Amino acid sequence: MATQLMHEGDQFSVSSLPALMDKRLNWQGWLSALLSLAFVCTIIWKIRDFGFAQSLKTLPASLTFWLAFAGYYLALPSSEWLIFRRLWKIPFAGFVALLRKMVSNEVLLGYSGEVYFYTWARARAQLTTAPFGAIKDVSILSALAGNLITLLMMVLTWPLVGTVAPQFHAKAVLLSAAAMLGVSMLVLLFRSRVFSLQNVQLRGIFAIHIARLVVTTILSGVMWHAALPDVSLAWLILLATLQLLVTRLPFVPNKELVFASLAIFLIGNDGTVATLIAVIASCILATHLLLGAILTCGELVKVAKG
Repeated sequence: MATQLMHEGDQFSVSSLPALMDKRLNWQGWLSALLSLAFVCTIIWKIRDFGFAQSLKTLPASLTFWLAFAGYYLALPSSEWLIFRRLWKIPFAGFVALLRKMVSNEVLLGYSGEVYFYTWARARAQLTTAPFGAIKDVSILSALAGNLITLLMMVLTWPLVGTVAPQFHAKAVLLSAAAMLGVSMLVLLFRSRVFSLQNVQLRGIFAIHIARLVVTTILSGVMWHAALPDVSLAWLILLATLQLLVTRLPFVPNKELVFASLAIFLIGNDGTVATLIAVIASCILATHLLLGAILTCGELVKVAKG
């Protein structure tokens, strides 16, 4: 009799936990739905101004380009899935949530993706330890890894970069480097108060971020080489490195113009380089919009059924 009651109690606790979690996290469901609605509205607005017909005419036909593009695009959510898989043992559904997180940050608003992923993580019954600290640590370490790689590339390419484009002022570069270095040093100085995870976990996460940045830089060079096969792959990897450098400098105005100037100087074909820059940017935006629409509509359907 006691055994029967124990099994019945176990059955009740397991079957009732999702319902109890749904009631307790009702506000998170509403927040997720509001983010989804805002996301859909933003996607619709951006689609109005996107020239799909014009972009389709200039898409590269190389299979290598599209394989490199797919790897480049999926590198961030894949690396973060590996991180959170090690921390929380999340299922494959977590990869989809991280993909939505990335698209939200790029299309809707910076760090809106972190808010979405936080609500997703809190809604999982196996995550009872409040995931905010881990999400915060992963984001901070990603920024620190980006700063480190950018500063390293700045040192390695300074003899070339400093004399290429008139927009690339030495004062702005030094100011940007000082800002990145200062922020990184502050975080490291107060790391005991900033970070929530253990040191061994932080080191593993940082290593994954560094590996991801190296891989995406190489894949970016492969994309350029596939689209412009007559240009040396070594120069195109350097071009991808310079793109990473330029996009992370906080005090350099007109970053796209600066990067275009660097690209034209290195390759020497103004029309081809400018077109390729626009094509890659258009492909990334189109992928964001397509995946964002699919993922968000699927979530809204679940909310409506639930």
